[in-house]
Amino acid sequence: MKDRDKVIVRTSVIGILANVILVGFKATIGLLSNSIAIVSDAVNNLSDALASLITIIGTKLASKKPDKKHPFGYGRIEYLSAMVVAALVLYAGITAGVESVRGIINPEVPEYTTTGLIIISSAVIVKLVLGLYVKKKGHEVNSGSLVASGSDALFDAILSLSVLASAIVFIVWGISLEAYVGVIIAIVIIKAGLEMLMETLDEILGKRVDRDTLKAIRTTICEEPQVQGAYDLILHSYGPDRYVASAHVEIPDTMTVCEIDEMERRIADRVFEKHGIIMAAVGIYSVATSDDKIIAFRSKVTHQIMQHDGVIQMHGFHVDEEKKQVSLDIVLDYALEDRDKVFKEICGELEAMEPSYTWRLTLDIDF
Repeated sequence: MKDRDKVIVRTSVIGILANVILVGFKATIGLLSNSIAIVSDAVNNLSDALASLITIIGTKLASKKPDKKHPFGYGRIEYLSAMVVAALVLYAGITAGVESVRGIINPEVPEYTTTGLIIISSAVIVKLVLGLYVKKKGHEVNSGSLVASGSDALFDAILSLSVLASAIVFIVWGISLEAYVGVIIAIVIIKAGLEMLMETLDEILGKRVDRDTLKAIRTTICEEPQVQGAYDLILHSYGPDRYVASAHVEIPDTMTVCEIDEMERRIADRVFEKHGIIMAAVGIYSVATSDDKIIAFRSKVTHQIMQHDGVIQMHGFHVDEEKKQVSLDIVLDYALEDRDKVFKEICGELEAMEPSYTWRLTLDIDF
């Protein structure tokens, strides 16, 4: 974690230095040449520098050790800092847009110099190299902030190139596209800010973990010989790369408490070793292995349920003969137009199939 923080801080510092230099040059050129597009581009670079600074502050705060008040640490601060960055980007885009519209209403003739054009060309190259570097480092340490900053820098390179193109058009044909290019730049900046904001909100609300990661964790859990299936795998995020998980496993009903305890410890150790994830709990679903009647009953129920389109799986099957009660969970695809309707149909069919039992069916979440 410390190495990750160092990489984020070091990369962000490089981004700050590069953007501050670009802001100085572009702002000077833009003001001297009356170029709204160049000034807008400079404002965009300034927001990038501020975003990198906030990323550093957020990373430092997020790395604070867990304490009594926050036992899972402060990792989620990174999400809050990302929201601040998104707000800054939006502000920069709106400001650039307002100035560009004013330029359309009250146009000013730009005056370009050879030095200015050379600096703008150099800015394109600097932003391109910076973007590739920051994005690469972001992927290496799994930092969404760095990946976003790298992508933003690559967009900036394209925007700076458009400013250069508008300058060349004015020099060659005398057509001023400054203000209009400024509007385009503003729209791109605002779009980037909104995307960053939505991505951060997804993280805070609880975004689905990618299926490859979930599949890998389930595979690790099922490496335990007695485990016949892993279900209800839930990952709670407490910041980037900070997860606490829980899951249910199906195991034979012949296992003793001591065997189950040892199995749960092995699962927790293996998941943490392979994935760096803490298994807070491993719930148990017992599977009948010696009662032929219950085994046949389960097979019949499974066949009936799986005939429906959109059924992903059935698990947690349990029969209490004394209470004449059947419990199980059904997972339906979110793509179904009416999941509740399909679930009620299944419930009705099972109750009609075995009316002597009380059915406790749960519409489970497709994790």
